[in-house]
Amino acid sequence: MQDEDLELDQLQGAYKAAVEEWITAIRHEEELASVNHSVAEIDLWEEAHNQEDEVRNKVLAAKKDYEDALRKKFFGF
Repeated sequence: MQDEDLELDQLQGAYKAAVEEWITAIRHEEELASVNHSVAEIDLWEEAHNQEDEVRNKVLAAKKDYEDALRKKFFGF
């Protein structure tokens, strides 16, 4: 049981860390969207959006892993 809880703690921690990384990426994109843009700045803003999207995908994957582990613990599947 302790091993199972340790795994859940690790998955929860990974999910929370990914969410924090996502928040940082969103704030970076927002910063770039909050000023007047030159063409180069627009490119940086677009890259920030792409990075935010990549981090969001990491969050979704970590969330799925954590939810799957909870389902296995509580429902056996």
